[in-house]
Amino acid sequence: MFLALNEIKKNKLRFTLIIGVLMLVSYLVFFLSGLATGLENLNRESVDKWKATAIVLTEESDKSMYQSSLTIEEVNEIDAVEIAVIGQINAVAGNGDQKTNVSIFGINKDEFIMPKVTEGGVFVGDNEVIASDALKEDGFKVGDELHLSSSAQVLKIVGFTDKARFNAAPVLYGDLATFHRVKFGEAAEANKESINGIVVRADELTAITKNDSLESIEIETFIRNLPGYTEQNLTLNFMIYFLFGISAVIVAIFLYVLTVQKISMFGVMKAQGISNSYLSRSVIAQTFILAAIGVAVGFVLTLITGAFLPSAVPVAFDLVTMLIYGIVLIAVAIMGAVFSVLTIVRIDPLKAIGG
Repeated sequence: MFLALNEIKKNKLRFTLIIGVLMLVSYLVFFLSGLATGLENLNRESVDKWKATAIVLTEESDKSMYQSSLTIEEVNEIDAVEIAVIGQINAVAGNGDQKTNVSIFGINKDEFIMPKVTEGGVFVGDNEVIASDALKEDGFKVGDELHLSSSAQVLKIVGFTDKARFNAAPVLYGDLATFHRVKFGEAAEANKESINGIVVRADELTAITKNDSLESIEIETFIRNLPGYTEQNLTLNFMIYFLFGISAVIVAIFLYVLTVQKISMFGVMKAQGISNSYLSRSVIAQTFILAAIGVAVGFVLTLITGAFLPSAVPVAFDLVTMLIYGIVLIAVAIMGAVFSVLTIVRIDPLKAIGG
């Protein structure tokens, strides 16, 4: 450790460059992890609020709530601790000044998936809805009338709730009658029994339904099958893993070049009786110090950046994930130092001094 610290102090510029590169790589890794978590939350916020075990959809729906079509009568075939029916449709909603994509949920307000209102009140009359507070950032407010692109119905925002986005779209919660009017228009009365899914809390997933036309899907499986969810996460995670490899290569190149430049010095030290293990530990300790400083600075810069980002940027930093990635970055940096260690072990003192 003494040798490692002493060399860092003596060659500040060289090692500052290594720290700077590691800092930039870790900064990018941490930011990408925050972006991955933020985008993941955009897709699943409203589903996570259910705190449900599973959702029951039709077998032919391919695990998509939008493509599933059930009737309220089929609730009688479900065996669960708690049951909540839900209808879902996508639309474009506008208040005259702003337009945005929304997902409309038709629910019963006395069931467990009813959201907690953070501003305003609950829906009582016809076409009243509780909106995701994400809409407030776009200029929507309590009392706004929403015109829908797919329906002649006009909805009124009577309240807001937090963390309510589904498949990246803000959610509007209304009663089932409102959902039927929006989806079926004049045929709403004829389709008043129609729903898209049944959300359940149960002790055993396999015993929820015995109807062959229905499928009980674990919530995590349902989320993974949301359009684009898995592909998006795989893309961002692949970028992060690729950066781990880049980090190891960068450290390996830097340290190898520095080691080659100091071959004669290492030869003298080995001729004086300093062991390979001592020199190897010094290189590993040096790498650990450089990587730890670079990762720590990148971590702090990421948190500072996150504090100044606009709310429209879907970034959410998970400290546990960032800590794990930080440890991995330090580990791959140390792995990159192996080439330098092998070079030191192979140094012949006589040849190094004679060269």
